[in-house]
Amino acid sequence: MPRKASARIGPAKSSPAKPHISHQTWHSWECRRAAVRCQNMSTVGIIGAGNIGFNVAKAAIAAGHRVVISNSRGPDTLHDTIDQLGHSHARAATVEEAARAGDLVLVAVPLHAIRDLPREPLEDTVVLDATNYYPERDGRIATLDSNLSTTSELLQRHLPHSHVVKAFNHINAKDIPAHGLPAGTEDRRALAIAGADPGAKAVVRAFLDTLGYDAVDLGGLSKSWRVERDTPAYGVRMNAEQLKEAVATTKRVHQH
Repeated sequence: MPRKASARIGPAKSSPAKPHISHQTWHSWECRRAAVRCQNMSTVGIIGAGNIGFNVAKAAIAAGHRVVISNSRGPDTLHDTIDQLGHSHARAATVEEAARAGDLVLVAVPLHAIRDLPREPLEDTVVLDATNYYPERDGRIATLDSNLSTTSELLQRHLPHSHVVKAFNHINAKDIPAHGLPAGTEDRRALAIAGADPGAKAVVRAFLDTLGYDAVDLGGLSKSWRVERDTPAYGVRMNAEQLKEAVATTKRVHQH
C-alpha cells in the first residue's frame, strides 16, 4: 500500500512490502487504497500485542495481509504469538521496526503508553487508533475528564505528522477475526472510523472491507467520543444503518 499522501511528503520509508510500486506513485491515496485491497501488497504494522493487537493481526493474516507485530518488551517475548499467527505471514519486531514496516500501523496500547510511541518512524503513516480511556489504568487525564479532547486527538497531538484514524476501539477483541463477512452480505457488521484526512479514512475503510466490515465515518477525531466506552455502540454488534442511528443520538458521557 502506498505511503503517505499529505502536503508533508518526504522520502518513502524502506520496507520489503513495497517493491511492486514505484516511488512516484507510492504517495497517492488512491494507490494506497488499491494496495490495501490487493492484500498481498500490504503490510500491517501493529504496536501492542495484547487482545486487540493479536486479533487484528489474526484477521489481517486471514485476509491475506502481512503482519509485523511488536510490544514494549521486545520481539524475543513474542515467540508464542508468532507461533499462533504463523511464521509465513507474521514476524515479531521492535516498536520502531513495526512502525517503519507497516503500510498502515495499528496502535493498540494502553492510553498512558502513547507518550512512548516513536514519532519519526510514523511520519506520514496512516495510524489506526484503538485506544480507550480507563482512568483506573491510565490515571486521570484532565482534558478527557472534562470532555475537552478525545483519546484520538491526544494521539494525533503526539504524532503531529501522522494520519490518525480511530478504528477498532468499540469491538470486543475476540469478535474481530470472527464477525467479518463478504461485502454486500446482509446485516454485515460495521465499525466506526474518525479522522481529519479523507484520504487516510478511505485507506482504513478499504482495510476494514478486506477484513469483512463496513465502515461508518463519524467525521473528525473530535467526534470519536461517540464510540468510546459507556456509549451505546461500545462492544455491540451493529450493521451500518444501526451504527449510524446509534451514534447520531449518542450523548457524551463524563468520564469517571
